[in-house]
Amino acid sequence: MARKILIQLDCDPQPSTFDAVVAVDADADVLLSHGNVTPDAAVPLVHGAMFTRGGSELASTAIFVGGSDVAAAEAVFDRVRKTFFGPVRVSVLLDPAGANTTASAAVVAAGRHLPLGDPAGVASLRAVVLGGTGPVGQRVARLLARKGAAVTVVSRSSSRADEVCRRITAVVPDGRVEPACADAAITPESPLATVLAEADLIVAAGAAGATLLGTAGRGLASRARVLIDLNAVPPAGIEGIAATDKARPDGAAVVYGALGVGGTKMKIHRAAIRQLFASNDAVLDAEELLAIGESL
Repeated sequence: MARKILIQLDCDPQPSTFDAVVAVDADADVLLSHGNVTPDAAVPLVHGAMFTRGGSELASTAIFVGGSDVAAAEAVFDRVRKTFFGPVRVSVLLDPAGANTTASAAVVAAGRHLPLGDPAGVASLRAVVLGGTGPVGQRVARLLARKGAAVTVVSRSSSRADEVCRRITAVVPDGRVEPACADAAITPESPLATVLAEADLIVAAGAAGATLLGTAGRGLASRARVLIDLNAVPPAGIEGIAATDKARPDGAAVVYGALGVGGTKMKIHRAAIRQLFASNDAVLDAEELLAIGESL
């Protein structure tokens, strides 16, 4: 059997060592890492993957697209897929800055306590994604909308929240998503108060160093059954949640911190790398990674 070769296409100058270590731990025999990859630069690298092996041996070569610039990685991912033709292709995975695996792990965690897999049950669920215009927040919102939950995308910029909602409905036409702006402290009189009061699920996916939901905001969210904070760097994105919390009961809700979700994220990441080598035509984006997480 041909050795398993993973070609790492990273948009940053220095390819991620985190992604490289996960690839090795997921049993890739050879790792070929390339930095500063652009869509144009990716084409000859993809040709090298496509034309050096044939038949069943194509499944032993795969591509991982990453980097800290999510938009740049998505552009490379799109060009990689367009470079393939017919059966001459290899499997490819997109996970820029860990956004897809982290978002998938968050939805898996929520699904342990909420009926996300039940069409009838999920129809009545309302989710709020704080920091919903960031890389992880956008994907959490998209995955929840695809599941059938009503999702509010919260941002400090109303225009960015509007744009993210438009992008989600473009790929999930029947998705129920709406924008909301949180450019000031959340009080009982703020427009976001009603949104929080109706939420069953709250996910904080904002940048490190910012508390998105303080004590007053949590007091408004009395109906919430699951709260997930994906910020591992103090201060907490949701006040009162520790990074290590994993399904910890907190009043009427259960709470997860970044490290509490991180174990599932790592399992999804490693399982996805292994799945790349099961065929030569896998295309793994956020939805496929969520399916992997739900199957673990």
